[in-house]
Amino acid sequence: MSLSSILSADAIDSAIKDCQAPDSFCPKKFFQLCGLTKKSPQDVKRVFGILDNDGSGFIEEEELKFFLQRFCPGARVLTDTETKAFLCAADDDSDGRIGADGESFQAYLIYPVDMQAMCLSDPGSV
Repeated sequence: MSLSSILSADAIDSAIKDCQAPDSFCPKKFFQLCGLTKKSPQDVKRVFGILDNDGSGFIEEEELKFFLQRFCPGARVLTDTETKAFLCAADDDSDGRIGADGESFQAYLIYPVDMQAMCLSDPGSV
């Protein structure tokens, strides 16, 4: 299964183009642009399963580096700063990985506060 079977190719392309420059990736904005925030919980879990490259039930830091490439093979790799900020924002139990069965991933998609900004304001937490 590919992400384009869940999200529109045009929306994915728009989201990828928005964060082409290094250190310009904002997960919340990316999820909005690609249409993931409007998807059902079942679709979000399917997307999580695609992003969980090793099938462990978690998205680890190494997988996050290649997050954009899972949406578009020619996309750039996330910078270390973007990767750590994304992990910090979406890791709801501070175990260094994002959510068994996509639960913390799904919660991050709908959580109203921009946790990325909170993590970046405390460099010791990243």
